[in-house]
Amino acid sequence: MHLSERTAHPEALAQLARDPVMARLIERHGPYRWGLHPVFPALVRAVVGQQLSNAVARTMFRRVQQATGLEPERLLALGEEGLRALGLARAKGRALEELARAQLEGYFAGLHTLSDEEAAARLVRLRGVGPWTAQMVLIFSLGRMDVWPTGDLGMVRQAERLYGLASRAEVEALGERFRPWRSAAAHYLWAETDA
Repeated sequence: MHLSERTAHPEALAQLARDPVMARLIERHGPYRWGLHPVFPALVRAVVGQQLSNAVARTMFRRVQQATGLEPERLLALGEEGLRALGLARAKGRALEELARAQLEGYFAGLHTLSDEEAAARLVRLRGVGPWTAQMVLIFSLGRMDVWPTGDLGMVRQAERLYGLASRAEVEALGERFRPWRSAAAHYLWAETDA
């Protein structure tokens, strides 16, 4: 379920196209766009998919979605044993229960009004939510355009390959040339990975 979409901003495309590698990626993949998802389902999806292949993550998320409708009350009603019966590890089940309680308590209300740093700090206080998960929420739920997710191995590997870089630190430095549109630059690196 999309709340809305983040579509290409002409200024972002113009700035990114000044970089020869990004210019080729923009030409190959077209103007960027991605859906924005509600925070709670996005977090559930991220936690369920941690340390799993994309195919397995999709299967596991579909099970949770079918069993709960992604409603926090139904997720909590399943309990630890019900979540384990869906194939989730105990730690992931506990994390999902904490996310469900947070949703019911209004923990995510006002998240969109916080700075990137403040929103990420609030998210990582929750069990099962690390910096990478927080960054994914910033991009794909809050629509933030200047996030450079160097915790994402796929993006890092693609940046290393395309730019001839040798370390995550070099990829971190690369992101500086794309400010304030680093999320769009990350999108093109992911698009190339998926191509």
